[in-house]
Amino acid sequence: MDIATELAGVGVKVREAADAVEADPGASPVLAAVVREFKSKTEKVTRLLGEGAPSREGVVELEQAGDSAKAAVEADTGASETTNRAVQAAHLAICVLKART
Repeated sequence: MDIATELAGVGVKVREAADAVEADPGASPVLAAVVREFKSKTEKVTRLLGEGAPSREGVVELEQAGDSAKAAVEADTGASETTNRAVQAAHLAICVLKART
């Protein structure tokens, strides 16, 4: 599988996480902001990869955003289990991608 295909899969997980956070009335504004940033960075890296930018730097940037999202959801005592699982899944997806690059 190529990096663009794998990155598209990460994008799906990140969008699912963002949707879960937005739909979760117990999620904190901090968690929502961190996950929105993760989503924004995913979209940016996907766009740059499509323009021929090196992928490794983008993947590292996404992993850092994913780490922040994971930490935020773990600290957010009001987030639902569904939100927690979605954010954790998005974090895992970028970690797996980084391990393959």
